[in-house]
Amino acid sequence: MTTAQTPQAVVDLDVSPTPLALLLLGREADAASERGVDCPGDLPSPSDPDLVERARAAKEKLGDKVFVLGHHYQRDEVIQFADVTGDSFKLARDAAARPEAEYIVFCGVHFMAESADILTGDEQKVVLPDLAAGCSMADMATAEQVAECWDVLTEAGIAEQVVPVSYMNSSADIKAFTGKHGGTICTSSNAERALNWAFEQGDKVLFLPDQHLGRNTAVRDLGMSLEDCVVYNPHKPNGGLTVDELRAAKMILWRGHCSVHGRFSLESVNDVRERIPGVNVLVHPECKHEVVAAADYVGSTEYIIKALEAAPAGSKWAIGTELNLVRRLANRFAPEGKEIVFLDKTVCFCSTMNRIDLPHLVWTLESLAEGRLVNRIEVDRETEQFAKLALERMLALP
Repeated sequence: MTTAQTPQAVVDLDVSPTPLALLLLGREADAASERGVDCPGDLPSPSDPDLVERARAAKEKLGDKVFVLGHHYQRDEVIQFADVTGDSFKLARDAAARPEAEYIVFCGVHFMAESADILTGDEQKVVLPDLAAGCSMADMATAEQVAECWDVLTEAGIAEQVVPVSYMNSSADIKAFTGKHGGTICTSSNAERALNWAFEQGDKVLFLPDQHLGRNTAVRDLGMSLEDCVVYNPHKPNGGLTVDELRAAKMILWRGHCSVHGRFSLESVNDVRERIPGVNVLVHPECKHEVVAAADYVGSTEYIIKALEAAPAGSKWAIGTELNLVRRLANRFAPEGKEIVFLDKTVCFCSTMNRIDLPHLVWTLESLAEGRLVNRIEVDRETEQFAKLALERMLALP
């Protein structure tokens, strides 16, 4: 018979909490990895009826000194103040094309602002309205984990055959690792070209950090089989893979995913087809393979927008991507008789992207207008050098 453990017995156990456990409990901090969540000034109240006018006035005061970038997944209240909108790489390139702008205000997430800092001039200052606007996918691959993975590949005797390809949705550290090891960056628009290039350089690809984009591109676009792909889990010894599995694989996929696109399921696709006869299912390639395989069309956010622009009046569409964009497109094309719905019944915003709201934007613009630089994103020189090398390889893709 076992005896129930008393609270005192638990206290007496000689167990010391790990730093990670303390961090998760909120009892410790990690300055090297945590995003700041406090602003050194007071944010305007979300209920302030003058927020729109205050943002407009601060932006007008700054004039050409500021250039505001708005990612497609941002709230409408923020997008209205963007000078340009687009996906992460398009916005970073747009920022680089505006050297006269002293301040680049990036309404997106942390890795996007890092990319903008890498591609813009040294005299330009990239600002993120809320430093806590991160990306769960980008955070699924740390520099330490990827370095350990490379050690595993080296011990398996295959590192020299492996070319890293990292998704744009990755930290500057991961982009720098990619640059150092002869790899390139890709977007959801040019992943096929990036993989074709990589396989001209080596026999295998280490794809970071989104397993779904890597798998979908390899299988759907390059004609590989699912058996050609293995998933490296950084939380398991040797990634949870045997040496034979690593040696046999063509695609070594990092165990990462987008928390928004990963929620769509085959059930979602089947359900919407039953509810809306004749519907076209259009999804982002960050979705799971079975979802992509069941969809009618697959493409990046820019592809999704262009597909709906070209769609005939009266057509019906179920879109598998972030809700802010889907809702904006539904409103935009409703006058043309196009019916556009969210693929899943459950509402799903990108929670980190949505941290950039109008109060944070107003605080940022007013601070800059008053001569106070806030929330600057800076990538150190060495990291920038190798990350830029990887980005330049992408720009040179045929």
